[in-house]
Amino acid sequence: MEKQKSLVRSNVALILIGFLAIAISFLAYAKNSSLIITPAAMPALQRLAIATFIVLFTSFVAIGWGLYKTYRAKISSVDTTILSVIANSINNKRAKQIFIISAIGYGLFFAFTSGIIIYKPDINATDYGFPKPPHAELSPCCGLPGYMPMIFVFFTEHVGLQIIPLNMLLLVSVSFLVGLNFAISSTVFSVAKSGGKLGAFGAITGLFVGCPTCAGTAFTMLFGFGTGATTFTLFLTSFEAQVQTLFIAISIPVLLVTPIMMAKRIRSQSGSCAVEPK
Repeated sequence: MEKQKSLVRSNVALILIGFLAIAISFLAYAKNSSLIITPAAMPALQRLAIATFIVLFTSFVAIGWGLYKTYRAKISSVDTTILSVIANSINNKRAKQIFIISAIGYGLFFAFTSGIIIYKPDINATDYGFPKPPHAELSPCCGLPGYMPMIFVFFTEHVGLQIIPLNMLLLVSVSFLVGLNFAISSTVFSVAKSGGKLGAFGAITGLFVGCPTCAGTAFTMLFGFGTGATTFTLFLTSFEAQVQTLFIAISIPVLLVTPIMMAKRIRSQSGSCAVEPK
């Protein structure tokens, strides 16, 4: 038991180190936003931009591995801690399928609404000074922490990618949490169908927070933001991007708390880690 607890602690530490590395890379890069950019300074800034993306994607791998190892440790344990309840409640084929489908589906939706996936049939990239596609370029300067550096990839004149570090972080983390909420909700529904007293409360709570991007999208559409281009991006205004990010960031605590609420209700009802859906 002590060995397992030590393993879980090391996995959680790996997850925290991953997030800490991302935060440090954002803040370190932000210090360059006040620099006077000269042609001589660009090579060093581009190297720093590349290092920032390497840290970001390496951290994603570390966080993902830590989560997976924690999940594997918890499904083999006999305790009834919240982590064990959550892990065991999604440890079945149906829940895993729901997790994957909802996480990928939400990820694609977020990628479109946040501008990660670019589709602008009424705009040609070449009209804004970009070379003829296919083309990729790194934009190392300048902006708020998390919004720089950026990578532009154009597959055609109308279709491409706009990779912003903060948006990538939100894409991965929120998509995971949305998938988790839907997966646990499926277990709550199964318990209710089998005669449990959970009812629809937990499941509806999980589904309620299943689209945190929608509020930001509706807000920007309602007030008409996003009609112009900034100096550093062709397709999103800085204000629209920040409003969208604000709504997503606010939703993260809700997405974190909801699985805990549902897990507590599952534990109190079943007295064990999870109920296998039929």
